[in-house]
Amino acid sequence: MSKTYQDLILAVHKALNGDWDGSHKIVQDMDLDLARWTHAVLHKIEGDEPNSRYWYSRSRLCEYEDYENTKDELSRITKHINDLSLPK
Repeated sequence: MSKTYQDLILAVHKALNGDWDGSHKIVQDMDLDLARWTHAVLHKIEGDEPNSRYWYSRSRLCEYEDYENTKDELSRITKHINDLSLPK
């Protein structure tokens, strides 16, 4: 698994464990659609719907309404990362 994906997994882990700020520091400058999706979820958790919607649109991977439960959504992001990291 690449360092970028390892960092993204760490960000998701931090988010799942309540470290919003730690997760945000990791994803905010990453140039990766999965990081933008994670960023969107963080702002959804924060309650900042306009900012969250902005990051969803930038990620192009899903919409604000696609997930009601942010923990389920973060788990789905982890699955996407792991799927991308598997050898082909």
